[in-house]
Formats: sequence, C-alpha cells, structure tokens
Amino acid sequence: MKKLLPALCAFLAFFGSAIAADTKRPNILFCFADDWGRYAGVYAGIDGRPTLNDVIKTPNIDRIAHQGVLFKNAFVTAPSCTPCRSSLLSGQYFFRTGRGAILNGAVWDSTIPSYPLMLHAAGYHIGKSYKVWSPGTPADAPYGGQKYAYEKSGRDFNRFGSNATKLVKEGMTFEAAKAKILAQVRGNFDTFLADRKPDQPFCFWFGPTLTHRRYEKGSGKALWGIEPDSLKGKLPKFHPDVDEIRADYTDYMGEIQAWDAGVGVLLKKLEDIGELENTVVVIAGDHGMPGVPGGKCNLYDFGTGVALIARGPGIKAGRIVDDFVNLMDLCPTFLEIGGVKPNESMTGRSIVDVLHSEKSGLVNSDRTWVVTGRERHVGAAREGNLPYPHRAIRTQDFLYIRNFAPERWPMGSPKFMSKADMPSLKSLEEDTYAAFADMDASPTKAWLVSKFGEVEWKWYYDYAFAKRPADELYDLRTDPEQTKNVAGETAYEEIKKELSARLHKILTEAKDPRVLGDGSTFDKTPYAGNEPVGTKKGMNN
Repeated sequence: MKKLLPALCAFLAFFGSAIAADTKRPNILFCFADDWGRYAGVYAGIDGRPTLNDVIKTPNIDRIAHQGVLFKNAFVTAPSCTPCRSSLLSGQYFFRTGRGAILNGAVWDSTIPSYPLMLHAAGYHIGKSYKVWSPGTPADAPYGGQKYAYEKSGRDFNRFGSNATKLVKEGMTFEAAKAKILAQVRGNFDTFLADRKPDQPFCFWFGPTLTHRRYEKGSGKALWGIEPDSLKGKLPKFHPDVDEIRADYTDYMGEIQAWDAGVGVLLKKLEDIGELENTVVVIAGDHGMPGVPGGKCNLYDFGTGVALIARGPGIKAGRIVDDFVNLMDLCPTFLEIGGVKPNESMTGRSIVDVLHSEKSGLVNSDRTWVVTGRERHVGAAREGNLPYPHRAIRTQDFLYIRNFAPERWPMGSPKFMSKADMPSLKSLEEDTYAAFADMDASPTKAWLVSKFGEVEWKWYYDYAFAKRPADELYDLRTDPEQTKNVAGETAYEEIKKELSARLHKILTEAKDPRVLGDGSTFDKTPYAGNEPVGTKKGMNN
C-alpha cells in the first residue's frame, strides 16, 4: 500500500490539473464610463432620499444588477480620470503609480504590471474600445497602447448627444440617429470577437467618454424627453435647485441613458452568440459628475462614490451588498477570475469572495472602509494653480479628509478678484481654464461663478470654491450629504484623532510619498508641472 501512495498522489495531481486545464475560463466584459458617478435607475431609493435615480432610465444596467450584485459602497482611489485608471489597471493606490498619479503630465511606468497585459500573457484575447488610460503618455499604455484597439467602425458614441443632435437636424429621426451611432459600437465589438481564436476567453474594455463634458445643451430634453422640472427637489443639497442647473443635469442624464443603450448593444451580442452566461460583466465609472460642486476632483462621496454592478457565472442574482470596495480591487479580481496570480505589489484586494457569496448586506467583515486621495488634476505650478493634495478615509459612519495644503485653492485659483474682472459666462461654460480649473467648464459652473459676491448664493459658492481647513470630518449618520464639517467640535475630537491616525498609518504602510520624508515629492518637478512649487513670485508653498 505504501508503494501505491506516491503513484496515487501523482495520478490525483495529474487528474486535478487536467480538470483545471479543461475548465472553461470565463470571459470578462468591463464597461467603464467617464465621469458617471452613481447614477442608474436601480440605485433609486438606495440612499433613502430623492435623487436623479428616481427619474433616470437605465434598463440594461438595471438588468445586470437584478441578475447579479449591486454594490452600495464602491469608491475610486482618486476622483480624477488618469490616476483613477492608473490605480484600477495596476491594482494599486494611485500614489504608488509614479507619474500615473497625476492627470496633466502623466507618464505610464512600463515596469508596473497591469491586469489586461497579465491576462493576455495567460492566453486571454484582449481588446478595448475608446478610452482606457488618457490623457497620459503613451496613450492607453497599460492596455498595450493602441495594439488592442477596436474602433474602426467609429467613435461617434463618445459624443453621443452632439452627434445625434446633428443627425436629427439633418432630418433623421432620433431613433434612426441612435441606431446609426450604436451600430458603430456593435461593429467594434463584432470585430473584436471575430479576432479571437476558437474557445479563447476574452477580456474587453468598453470605455466611452460621452458622460464626460461637454454635453450638447438641451439634448437631455430634446432627444430623451427628460424634463428639467422633473428634477425639482432631487438635486444634491449642495447644488442650487434652479432652472439652469436642472437643465444641465438633464443633458448629463441623457448621456447616461445613451451609455446604458451602448451597454445593451454588447449584452445583446453576447446573448446572440451564446456567451453571456460565461461572461463576467462588470459595470462602473471612474468618479463623480464633472463640472459641478462636490463632484469630480473632490473627496466627498459625490466625487469618489461610483456605481459598481456585476453579473456572471458564480454570482448569485438579486443581491445588494454593503461591502466597501475600492476600484483598485477590480485588478486582482479580474486576475483571479482569469486564473492568474496577482502581483505582490498590488494593494487592491480581490472581491471574488463577495461576488460568489449568497449573502446580501455586509459579506466580508473586513470591508468597512476605503482610503481615497488626489494630487494634481489639470492645474500646474506654472499656471498658478498649485496641486491641492488631500487624502480621506471613509467608513460606514464617517468621512475624514486631511488637506495637506489648506492655503491653496481646492479647485484651482479663481483668476479674478472682483466681479468686474470675472470671465464671461460663455468662457466659463466652454473653457475649463477660465477660472477654478480643477472644475470642468459647464453651465452649472458658469452660473455659480457668476454669483460671486451675492449673499444669497454665498454658501454654495464657498462650498464649491473656497479654501478648506486642514481637517474635515462629516458624521454620515446625521449628515449623509457631507455639508457640515464637525472637525472642530469637542464631541468629535476622539473620533477625529482616531481616523486621522488610522489614515496616516494606512498611507505610511502603503508608502504614500505625501506622508514620507518631508512629503514634498508631488510638489516638485515633474509632478507639479515644469518647475517646483513656490519658485514663482506670489506662489504659496
């Protein structure tokens, strides 16, 4: 019997490996929209208060949620396009990705492993349509540059509202215009699928930019029939509930509904070829709404909170989970799904255990917090828009933000000191650099900047643009929209100290340059622009 044991063990090992080799690895379809935030019909009522989700129609995204799992607490590591994507692709905190941690001036470090290229090396057919990693050099480098791009059928979907409006003005019905643009999405995906080998698993990134500014003014109502007045009482409390801003929101919502239609095209194709049931579909966005207070480039939930929805083999349907997920967790998740071991440098944690659980609510008791942060977006030292560095820790009950340079403008400098010197409304709607350059140009921004000095709108203006204290603390139990900073209140002194120490410990262990040494790495060339911060007369250190 003893002589048989080694042979039996060898046989079982061989048999087990043969099963593993014969197991069909699932496909991965990742749908990732620019500046989408947490807007979909399926999120209506999740926060317990009226929101845009009560009005918006996203049947395809909702379907994936009903057939899979919806995450209530998904966040990005950085609410800025390039650093968020650097983090997601590498499975690391954004501040660990070198010049990938900034937007303007970003350069990809080719020594950093990325999940698409790791899956490709493991036999996956990979491809992408539209935006993956940009702006940055080389464009889409962590996805192999343009080597795996499938966009020859067209890119009109990236500016859906503008292109559909043009076709309608030329005499086409909206339904015909929509079908024409969606045909490009379908054509790109068809070509990608046709290029793979028989039975080869695929990993596809669908990254349109239609939910990024600028939107076609009036398109939300004209194309989609979304009435601005239907949003009364549903805007975030830190946004003025006025006609101009509601109209801006409807245009954004129209692009989201178009985004949903694009997702639907891909799902239909997978159904038609019998691949949907062997495909893990994950849908998310890279940060909150652009061009509005508290959104993109801010560490409040409206800036860092995003939709995250998943469906596929092994994922039980109809679940809503409370687990905190940072989008850098998707990298090791996709690798585990593809049977690839994550690289040791990755700080993200796979959520496969959450996906494959049968539970709702909190599945993994360790997932009760996330850390977020931001360095430079579009401003630079040479432009007088110094990087505004901040980090935050978000738990179930609290949001604590540490601002490392409270003397700097959080959204960039105003570039005017009086109403007489203020830029025109047109420039504020079209030119991000006209003022407060870390908030995208938009009708909402233009309207709010135009209220400079007016007492009625001072709170909203200051919320958006004024300098912020070194510490911010929000009690989400009583202030879910994070508008009352309690950091200076005696009753919160202990929780502020605890969260501050906890945040510092996490950042130190993760080797964040902002807390190592003198913390000035991101304030120097090349991170801050072409020269170190403070070298020009009048600049703050």
